[in-house]
Amino acid sequence: MNDLERRYLRLLRAYPADYRRARGAEIVGTYLDLAAPDQRWPTLADAADLVRGGLRQRLRAAGVTGLVPGVRLAALLAVVTASALAGVWGTAELHPPPAEWGVPHVGPFVSLGVVTWAAWLLAAVVIAVAPSRVARWAITLALLLTIALPPVAAALDVVRPPLMVLLPQAVLGLLGLALPDRSSRAIRLAPALSALSAVMATEFLVGLDPVGTYYGATLEIFLPTVGGLLLVVGALLALGLALGGDTRGGWALVTLLTPAGFLAVPGLADSFGPAYGPITFAELAVTAVVVAVAGPAALLLTVLFRSRRTSTPQPSGRQCPTCGARAGAM
Repeated sequence: MNDLERRYLRLLRAYPADYRRARGAEIVGTYLDLAAPDQRWPTLADAADLVRGGLRQRLRAAGVTGLVPGVRLAALLAVVTASALAGVWGTAELHPPPAEWGVPHVGPFVSLGVVTWAAWLLAAVVIAVAPSRVARWAITLALLLTIALPPVAAALDVVRPPLMVLLPQAVLGLLGLALPDRSSRAIRLAPALSALSAVMATEFLVGLDPVGTYYGATLEIFLPTVGGLLLVVGALLALGLALGGDTRGGWALVTLLTPAGFLAVPGLADSFGPAYGPITFAELAVTAVVVAVAGPAALLLTVLFRSRRTSTPQPSGRQCPTCGARAGAM
């Protein structure tokens, strides 16, 4: 056994033990046949493929096969939401306060955030016209710019959007990386259409007034409202799909609890904080940590509950093929 085979076998541990015993040699043999003559390490694509396949088999063994399709559905809703928010904030960036107000801004824009929102709007266009692989790279670029914006703005000593705007955007983008590999044209157009609608609505309703672009009561009301709408849409999809016996919607709804929670952080911090006074950074930080723990925990508990129900032994007895009763219990 050479080093490459040993490393593929190590990656194969992502699969359940029974599956490895049954097909492990075949899987590793296929990768070894396709490897270059002097290759010593699995390629990144092969490693990702093995881990993804192992996760899929473990979910199938646990009886939660709807989880991955549900996450992909949640990813689509997350990208649509992120694109709409980019349309809102990007349009607002074009309307800085007048110079006589003495409010700092970046050139003709409100802040350096205009670069990030432009990247998200570009990603929405790429999703509509390019393959999924290219679209994920566009989302990754926008996500990296969102994460890098606070330190870059601090280094340049310029204004940036507040963290309670950037954090939910990053969470939505991270979930958006799980977009389906193949989607219809209508689905691929959804992020771009949501961004365009948001741009038009913001220009008409908000863009004419530069007051409170990022700060003030706007965030405490606007962002939680967006999070609530995201959950409402997810719940309606879950209900509609459940009527047809499809569990994707339910898994999507549970997955969306985390990004919706981050969108609601300003409102939650305001609700649980003191009755008077502005929201403090400590209150926002504590609320964000609670959401970061509670959202994934809810998804994990749902997976464990479903897998336990699936693995519960059924009553013994021979199933009657015509009447649906257990013949052995009669």
